[in-house]
Amino acid sequence: MSMYNNKNREPTWISVLRIFIGLVFIFSSTVKGIDPVGTSYRVEDYLVVLGWQGLMPYALTISFFVIISEFILGIAFLFKAFMKIAIPGMFVMMAFFTVITYFDAVNNWVPDCGCFGDAIKLTNWHTFYKNIVLILLNFIFLIKYNSFPWKRNSMRQWIIVLLLGGLFSGFVFHNYNHLPVIDFRNWKEGRSLKTTSESREKVYVTYRNKKTGETKEYLSPDYPWKDSVWMSQWEFVDQRIDDSQVVKKYDLAIEDSLGNDWSKKIVENPSYQFIAVSYYLSDASDKGMEKLSKIVQFLNKKKIPVVLLTASETNAIHKALIKWHMDLPTYFADDIQLKAIIRSNPGLVLMHDGTVIKKWHYHDFPSKKEINKLIQ
Repeated sequence: MSMYNNKNREPTWISVLRIFIGLVFIFSSTVKGIDPVGTSYRVEDYLVVLGWQGLMPYALTISFFVIISEFILGIAFLFKAFMKIAIPGMFVMMAFFTVITYFDAVNNWVPDCGCFGDAIKLTNWHTFYKNIVLILLNFIFLIKYNSFPWKRNSMRQWIIVLLLGGLFSGFVFHNYNHLPVIDFRNWKEGRSLKTTSESREKVYVTYRNKKTGETKEYLSPDYPWKDSVWMSQWEFVDQRIDDSQVVKKYDLAIEDSLGNDWSKKIVENPSYQFIAVSYYLSDASDKGMEKLSKIVQFLNKKKIPVVLLTASETNAIHKALIKWHMDLPTYFADDIQLKAIIRSNPGLVLMHDGTVIKKWHYHDFPSKKEINKLIQ
């Protein structure tokens, strides 16, 4: 059967535009589908700024719907299937997101729209301009779609959409139930997060004259600490660290209950360091916490350092540690940063001298044998 009616063949320029739009939508949906949980965080951001907090419990569902719908529309354009439905469907989607991204660009609601996941970062204005181009191209199809022979064998259309759409949906659900197959974030496996420009970190000490009360600040160790006479006349008052010139590869602050910073000691521990992550312990998977408890007990017996990072309140931490019979140091960190480390609640990270060795979703927590093999 001929693909086109010879008297009304699709022009080459229309074919080029159709394939281009299809590939853009497929790429956009794929990079978002690699990390559907991350996409749901962007959905939550928009729901908050739009005042639609009532839809927050459905953020993940909306994320799946947008990702899979975008992929199916891209496939429809690429293979010219169900075009009389795909064209207006894509136009409605693009019109909605163009309006949203315009107000986002003007008001800077959300710094990163997540249009291409974490793979490609666009400014809000660049996102809006991108949407303008796509909606204008789609508008051409909306006007012209009756002029071209979009109809194809209906069985072939169903096979294309159902087969590819089903496979892609399975791919998205796999990335949801495990870690993303590709990690575009800083905390990806194999990446070194060790601090550079260490020599530019400066320590200042303040001393006070015991008689006059005068205070002086010195850049350590450039003060007369070897002068016994001077030391007898002056007393230590305070110390401050200027790390404004230190280059850090991670944007994470780890603190204990007293506000002391443990970030470097934990992340850049020269030995093996396990980091358990739970954004909020009240939302953590029960099965995941049960698995984590057994791992913590094993690590404690092996005397391998393991800590828990969370944004939970002290009472919630205390209850969780008792409930799951876990004995490990617990520190506080921002929930957004913890979500950037790993898309799992709870999750587990293995570090060594500032390098991310391995990360696990709670569905894939390592066995004792695997842990022994990794730390040998």
